[in-house]
Amino acid sequence: MRRAVVVLAVLLGQLLTGQGLFTGAARAEDGADRMARAEDGAVRVAQTGRVALIGVSGLHWNDLTQADTPNLWDLASSSAIGSLSVRTVGNVTCPYDGWLTVSAGTRSAVGYGCGAPPMPEQQGAGAVIPDYRYLIDVAGQRNAGTLGESLKAAGQCSIAIGPGAALGLADRQGAVQQYHASPLQVTTADLEKCRMIAMDVDDLIRPYLTGDRLPKEPEFLTPAQRRQALRLADAKAGALLAVLPADTTVLLAGLSDHGSVPHLRVAALREPGAEGRLLGAASTRREDISILPDLTSTALTKLGVAVPSTVVGVPMQAGEHGATFERLQRADATAQTMRSAKGQYFTALAVLQVLFYVLAFLLLRRRKQLPWVRAAATALAALPVTSFLVNLLPWSTHLELFGGMLAWWAAITALALAGPWRRRPLGPLAVVAGVTALTLAGDLLTGTTLQLNSFMGFSAEQGARYFGLGNIPFALFATGTLLTTTAIAHRWPGKIGLAAIVGLGAAAMVLGGSGLGSDFGGVIAFVPGIAVTALILAGRRVSLMKLALFCVAGGVIVMTFAWINYLKPANEQTHLGRFVGQVLTGEALDVIWRKLMAMLGTLLNPNLMPIVIVAVAFLVYAMLRPEQASAGVVPAAFEHSPALRAGLIGTLVSGVVGMLVNDSGAAVLSMALALAVPLLLATGIGVIMRREQSAPGVGEKLARVAK
Repeated sequence: MRRAVVVLAVLLGQLLTGQGLFTGAARAEDGADRMARAEDGAVRVAQTGRVALIGVSGLHWNDLTQADTPNLWDLASSSAIGSLSVRTVGNVTCPYDGWLTVSAGTRSAVGYGCGAPPMPEQQGAGAVIPDYRYLIDVAGQRNAGTLGESLKAAGQCSIAIGPGAALGLADRQGAVQQYHASPLQVTTADLEKCRMIAMDVDDLIRPYLTGDRLPKEPEFLTPAQRRQALRLADAKAGALLAVLPADTTVLLAGLSDHGSVPHLRVAALREPGAEGRLLGAASTRREDISILPDLTSTALTKLGVAVPSTVVGVPMQAGEHGATFERLQRADATAQTMRSAKGQYFTALAVLQVLFYVLAFLLLRRRKQLPWVRAAATALAALPVTSFLVNLLPWSTHLELFGGMLAWWAAITALALAGPWRRRPLGPLAVVAGVTALTLAGDLLTGTTLQLNSFMGFSAEQGARYFGLGNIPFALFATGTLLTTTAIAHRWPGKIGLAAIVGLGAAAMVLGGSGLGSDFGGVIAFVPGIAVTALILAGRRVSLMKLALFCVAGGVIVMTFAWINYLKPANEQTHLGRFVGQVLTGEALDVIWRKLMAMLGTLLNPNLMPIVIVAVAFLVYAMLRPEQASAGVVPAAFEHSPALRAGLIGTLVSGVVGMLVNDSGAAVLSMALALAVPLLLATGIGVIMRREQSAPGVGEKLARVAK
């Protein structure tokens, strides 16, 4: 008994700390590299050597060749290497915003269309960036200058080479300790005087800037022009590498995008023992992906300087062996394959949804082709989960991607319609909803590898999320869970059904809100959905006051998860814990405002709103005019299973609340409806088909009359 309690405690601890149950033991703490939190909330480490940050804006892994970039090729070949997500605030990142993010240690933007960093004004051995306080006092970039200020407070000398490096190393007054316009102006003796060196290599990005702005097309230069720019950038990087002191840790980073399409960029860390390893960070929970703020934390940590609590990045980590340029090139190619087809996918999904409801309306009124309508409804509901399951298969091209999704689509639809459960009205619903919920639960327990680079999930180059439960996956996970527990409650009504709804719903909510899912708004939305479903099934009345209290309870639960996460070391916190810190520093209102604006922006999305409008209109009309709209299909489904009615109402509650509290907005409600409403119709049609099959024929009626 005692051993069982210990095992359960360990599993619960893994859930709350975000460690997968099947991803191996928890990482061991390294006492030499980790110290207790200082009074100012910083993390201190022992001092080491020297750090040089070489920022080559626009550089990605396809650029590195031995012929065109021999210096950068040699540097990366002797380093730990990974992909760098350079997203700051907008969809694409210009060099100004990239260097400003390094300076601040958190995602930052100048606040308007931007291009190159400002040109510093030389003052003696140092320099000053003109109108620097504008960033802090007007543009709201209150963390600008964090890196430079931290170095100055620690008494560390720094050298900036080029405008971007000056921006990255400037203190909060815009002052740079030592500044040089070119690496040709420095010698090894000069560099030995300071332990922090940064250089802006802008030769690759400069030809792209027109009117000091990034171009609005994906690729502005011809291949020959880009190769020429790469040669110049490589020569400048080589000039610095040739004079760097031998004990220097070198960071190479492709600090920005170069056109209208975001890409994964180059990240490399050269230090003893790093060669051939993957380079990632705990900020992404990916062994091969890091973010711009990680550069800030890495530089400070390597120098033994306190990392301020406002820095959201964590030190980069050299991981497993086996890193190759080809692997990282494929990572960006895969992300681009998914990205290039994402708009068409959601457009096709919206068109299929609208066509289905129109055809269902026409056919159901005439009681025609009911088996085909049921099959179509089941297949339509099975489509979303295929965007996750396809990542169980290897793919890199559009043909492999859509071929894999089609194979999973056929398999799930056949499973739902061909098994012995097909004769039960709730059979297809239980299969499709169950597969959806189990797929996402399994993904959360194993490190969320299925959501990365999926249509319904997230992509690393977009920078919105790298792990945990995304907003659209939350909608599918919550809906799948509620509908699956509905089927269980139908099969075993009473206390067993209620226990299933509350127990499985709570388990799913913990998965989503703990360190595994790290979903803030999802918990707030999931709690009222579970509670409303359970109350209706128990025959209790649901009022607006109770609904509001359930939402408050969801907020309290998620803030508990966030507080637990906040108590962890800074380099292990997720955005949940960082939000608590932002509340304490007064920055939370800015975060909430940005998410509110993003949510309102989705209300005009041409791919999402048709799904919401048509599905809701069909559902409302089917309830008000059941015989005219759906030949009584929806009332038949509710009459057959009161639990289904409770589950659908709970799903709608979660969807609406989720739409209001998540920055994905309408995407949450649209995906909840895309899964729930077709399965509702499939259930109702199954009820009607069973009634017609069990109705007495003409011969039976005559025989009864004769008797």
